[in-house]
Amino acid sequence: MKLDAATVMLQWASGGMLFLWFTMRSGEISVGYGKLLRGVYAGIALIGVALGFAFDHVPVREAAGVGLAVVALVAFARRDTVFDRIATTIGFVGVASASLATDHPDDVLWLVRLLVGAVFLGAVSDAMLLGHWYLVQPGMPRKLLNQLTNVLLVVWPIEVAVFLLPTGMVSVLNGTIDDGWNGVLGWFWLACAALTGVLAWFTRAALRERSYSAVMAATGLSYLAILMGFGTDLVARALLMA
Repeated sequence: MKLDAATVMLQWASGGMLFLWFTMRSGEISVGYGKLLRGVYAGIALIGVALGFAFDHVPVREAAGVGLAVVALVAFARRDTVFDRIATTIGFVGVASASLATDHPDDVLWLVRLLVGAVFLGAVSDAMLLGHWYLVQPGMPRKLLNQLTNVLLVVWPIEVAVFLLPTGMVSVLNGTIDDGWNGVLGWFWLACAALTGVLAWFTRAALRERSYSAVMAATGLSYLAILMGFGTDLVARALLMA
């Protein structure tokens, strides 16, 4: 098994900044939410840079991580989201460079997996963070969380599909690729993939209820979804990069 943690961190930060822009673009959320997410994702990007220098240096990826963090911090207290779009673009360039730096035989497919994975990790993470922000700003329209959940429901099957394409998780499930655990990790991935979609669907269903507690229930479900989501992406990547 092999997992490039530096690339994971940059994916996470890039996808998170993408959906920060997606949510903030309507102007219905306070600047505090932008401060929180920009600070969080700038920190994640810089952790990725440190990991890259420590273990497997990819110059363009590390430069992109620094660039994303700097732009996010420049935009820290702004309502204008143009800097969020710039940070996202820089991050995705870095993710693409990380794919080109690997010696994986399916270069184009691996590039698609990394880009889709960044979107997927960002959507599932921001859904959880946005749900918590309703505690701070309870007057926010529920449509914002609904929109993000709907995006997750669209991205989720694409994420699963790109890891099933050959050579993919089907080869792990049928034993062609040895996971080192007698097939357990392959079935664990399948369970994570299925449960991510189920939890996202239940989150959307919870949001149909009128009471404020429904938002808190949806947030609780998103906690579980983020755990399953990371299992879906990271387990597959670790097994297929081996």
